Amino acid sequence: MVKDYMIARMNIDSIKKYGALDLIWQVFLEFEAPDYSDEGIQEFKKFIDLNSIGQKISDNEMRFWGYFSGEDIVGVAATRQPCHISLLFVDKKHHRQGIGRELFNTITSFYKAAGLYREMTVNSSPYAVEVYHKLGFADTDTEQLVNGIRFIPMKYIFT
Repeated sequence: MVKDYMIARMNIDSIKKYGALDLIWQVFLEFEAPDYSDEGIQEFKKFIDLNSIGQKISDNEMRFWGYFSGEDIVGVAATRQPCHISLLFVDKKHHRQGIGRELFNTITSFYKAAGLYREMTVNSSPYAVEVYHKLGFADTDTEQLVNGIRFIPMKYIFT
């Protein structure tokens, strides 16, 4: 784990200020895009468009968290309603340091405190399947392909 870190909820202003969407895009291009068609890459780019994300946050359809090491953002997580992880990305230099797990723990604590949900879902990219398995997710179906996006549907049961 990174020393001197902080996890904070983010709004559209802090997402812009700290370059959260740039971090997501760079990690996606390096680790996920090689498994995607051009259609899938463009679909993902459209999904993380600043205006689209801003509208989802404004409409309370999406929540965003950032993992900060000092002033630098090194990890990002986002959920959408009702209880679904839609983004979980960690800067390459900070992989395998527990940052993804800390973001996940923050998300699950948030939803457990709400007391409304018994499970969380995610559509894992092929690259992240093992990460989600280590976090306690189980596959709920085989690999899917929608609009060029490859994913494996998964579920996590709150304990």
